[in-house]
Amino acid sequence: MPAAHALPAIQPADLGFFSVLASCGSLSAAARELGITTPAVSKHLALMEARVGVPLVNRTTRRMGLTPEGELYLAHARRILGEIHDLEELLGLSRATPKGLLRVNATLGFGRRHIAPLISRFARLHPQVQVQLQLSVNPPALTDDAFDVCIRFGAPPEARVIARHLAHNRRLLCASPDYLARHGTPKVPNDLVHHNCLGIRQGEEAYGVWRLTRGRGRHAVTESVKTRGSLTTNDGEIAVRWALEGHGILMRAEWDIERHLRSGQLVPVLPAYSTPDADIHAVYPQRHQSAARVRAFVDFVAQALSDRGRARGGDGDTE
Repeated sequence: MPAAHALPAIQPADLGFFSVLASCGSLSAAARELGITTPAVSKHLALMEARVGVPLVNRTTRRMGLTPEGELYLAHARRILGEIHDLEELLGLSRATPKGLLRVNATLGFGRRHIAPLISRFARLHPQVQVQLQLSVNPPALTDDAFDVCIRFGAPPEARVIARHLAHNRRLLCASPDYLARHGTPKVPNDLVHHNCLGIRQGEEAYGVWRLTRGRGRHAVTESVKTRGSLTTNDGEIAVRWALEGHGILMRAEWDIERHLRSGQLVPVLPAYSTPDADIHAVYPQRHQSAARVRAFVDFVAQALSDRGRARGGDGDTE
């Protein structure tokens, strides 16, 4: 006969234990973190694996690694722990100490050069938060539940999410003095059709169509120019390098090219015209606005970008 009170394969206490074990990277380190002996950690892990029926950890004499099943277990454990913490905050049962899993998405260049360093600083301030950063060429769908916070450019079209403005960001047209000396400087937007324009495939914008506006308000006139060029990439840093090497005209975020404009390596093209707004926002579901880890992270990034915007002396990359 089956046992009347058989233990479930996954117990609530296992989730926190396994999250700590994975973060520590070894049985002995987990033992120190949990305040128990290493044999006790090993026994707890063995019982977990016996209940679920698959190995969760690959053990060697020098290091410990998770099996594919262990990676799956860890991902779900941290998500569940984060949801429990969110519920505690909603019910007023938890102090507003940021902790739990925080899943962040950002674009390639901006994520690599700005968000990743900020996460490093944030992690030191909030050691109870586990941050997962994923970089992507295109932002994920706003209905996707794979992330807690997405760093995006331009205000999102949906009202079901919260969009916190982080920093102003405008795109500029530029080229190297060498390119302009060889090919001439455009005087009006339509002149661009006779130039090699460096293409960047990012987001959902119409590829190769540059919209340039002169004037403001009722007097504003916008022209759409279908550009052409021999070089295309989905990486903004590569496109900037091509522009510096004299290959053509580039439309790029001001933070990304400001240092090159100051040095004279790049010069503005059609400076009297403006391009569509590309301000930086932190986007997150309304249900996460009460989560301490989300609030703390968004506040931290907003302050850091604000400080950087005031200084505007260092290098930057926005997309």
